[in-house]
Amino acid sequence: MEKEKDQTETEIKEDNQTENIDSVIEEGDSEDISEKDENIEESSEVETEEETEEERLKEEIKDLKEEKIRVLAEMENLRKRFDREKIDSIKYGSVNFARDILSPGDNLDRALSSINDEEKHSQSIKNLIDGLLMVKKELSSALEKNGITKIESINKKFDPNLHQAMMEIESDELEEGLVVQEIQAGYMMHDRLLRPAMVGVSKKKNKEDEINDGKDLNQDNDKKIEKN
Repeated sequence: MEKEKDQTETEIKEDNQTENIDSVIEEGDSEDISEKDENIEESSEVETEEETEEERLKEEIKDLKEEKIRVLAEMENLRKRFDREKIDSIKYGSVNFARDILSPGDNLDRALSSINDEEKHSQSIKNLIDGLLMVKKELSSALEKNGITKIESINKKFDPNLHQAMMEIESDELEEGLVVQEIQAGYMMHDRLLRPAMVGVSKKKNKEDEINDGKDLNQDNDKKIEKN
């Protein structure tokens, strides 16, 4: 009986020791699991931060590229604008001087147009006329060298971009809207209008005017008949 009792006590002690060992193992395992969970959470947080930082850097790179493209486009536009202004300053820089030169040319044309070709002139007057013609020719040549050309207006269709209508000339023989008289010549400087031509434009007679003209003609005929 004592042997059985001792054996039983021994088994109980062994069971207690086994339970203690199991509890220690379970506690160790739980601690390891919690540490692993913490490590996983920390690593996931680090990965999230790295992804956020990477996205931020990508966005900054994208913004810098767009800004660089905008700056390059603005620089190109400025370069083109500078080139245009440079060309315009060369082509049209003397526009005010050119307008001032046209006025003496107009006076020269008026002087020449007032000369009666059928009238006999002395040799000195002829020499003066020849000199004025030479001056006019040289002036026209100088204007053409600087890109200034005269606008051909007579018998041309009236163009408000080139002509300035000063009067209307009634005529049934001509098409309406034709330039039939040039009061002052117009000029172009390259592809720009330097001065519009002052012109007279043809216009069809109104029916009322035609009736009045007919009445006046009949009255004149009646007066002639009465006199006869």
